Order: sequence, then C-alpha cells, then structure tokens
Amino acid sequence: MSTMSVTEAVVTRRSVRRFLPDPVSREVLERVLEKAQRSPSGGNIQPWNAQVITGEPLAQLVAGVGEVIPQGRAAHSPEYVLYPVELAGDYEARRFGVGEAMYAALGIGREDKRGRLAQFMDNFRGFGAPVLMLVHTPRYMGPPQWSDIGMWLQTVMLLLREEGLDSCAQEAWAVYQKQVRACIAIPEDHVFFCGMAIGWRDPGAAVNHFAVPRAPIGEVIGFEGF
Repeated sequence: MSTMSVTEAVVTRRSVRRFLPDPVSREVLERVLEKAQRSPSGGNIQPWNAQVITGEPLAQLVAGVGEVIPQGRAAHSPEYVLYPVELAGDYEARRFGVGEAMYAALGIGREDKRGRLAQFMDNFRGFGAPVLMLVHTPRYMGPPQWSDIGMWLQTVMLLLREEGLDSCAQEAWAVYQKQVRACIAIPEDHVFFCGMAIGWRDPGAAVNHFAVPRAPIGEVIGFEGF
C-alpha cells in the first residue's frame, strides 16, 4: 500500500473507463471497505449496502445485460430518475461536455452512432474491470440517506486510490436493475442504486487521460464574513 496523501488521492482519482484484467484480491477490498465504514452518516444510520462480485458471477451479469441491450430503452427499468428532466444551464453543459470530451479522446465522431453505442455498451462490461460493486439501500431511505451513500462511495474511491487502484461509479447499471437482481441477491425491499467498477487503471488508454474540467469555486461557492 502506498503512503498517498488525501490530496493526492483526490487529485488522481477519476472515472476510469478502461481497466487492466489483473485481479484484485479480496484482502485488499476488505481492507478498503473496513476503513470506509468510518464514513459519516446522519444519526450513524450507515444506509449503504453492497455486493462485490468478480469471476463467474460478474461474467453472468455481463452476459445477462448483453442479451437485452439490443432492445434499447424498452429493456430499461431504473427505480429512480438518473438525471432531472429539468437539467439545464451549466449543469447540462457540464454533462454534455464530459461526454463529448470522452468521445473525442476515443476518436469517435458525432456521426459515428455505432462507435458511440459500442462505447455505451462498454459501461455494462464494467470497462473491463475485474471487480464490480453493486450498491443498494432500503426503499424507505430518503435524500439525506442517499447523500450518506454518496459520502461512503467517495470514501471508498479515495481509499482505492491509496491502494493504487481505480474505480468508476456507474449509475448506468440502474437501468438494468432487473437483470442485476436476477444474478445478485438484492432484497426486494431495497432500491438498487449503482454499480462501481474497480480495478487497475490501463495507463495507455486514451479514455483515461482526457481532461475533465471542474467549475471554479467562484461559480459555486460563496463566502461571507471573512
């Protein structure tokens, strides 16, 4: 394990979209997840739950989703709205911009619909990651508890960086929650929230190097009384 600082972990973390096939040991994952239990949550509820899969279970899930992808949106069944219909302005510009930057890095033009579809489908192979974590929570949990899950996920991602590993949090998996449930034991009274691909970053993949700009704090943060 490295002696990476928190700042280094934050700065070097990114959504990795091409992984090496090298396995990740259960020992390392347990070490990360044990530490991540220190994540904050309102009232110490700790509303996060997850199944971590690799090998044959992961292969079965990828195959099951692959069978329904050709059906398009007809096969989608998310249990929550991934992006607000009203998304606009800077928020929509950021979402659109990161997608265009990714396709540009891959050399996939706007007219190349087949190429864009192939890249979209790679979501559901976990971008080649050897491990996939599937996150769920009781249906009665509200926005504050979903926020707690986000803090836990960020903690996991930073601890993975400390181990030299990378990740990609994938809400995209939510659209195939039926196929996820067919392969993985998730309680019916839980909402399936997201997947997270985990593995070793492919340093030679262009998709792992394009710039992902962040808004300057002057646009999103206000200070008073200083």
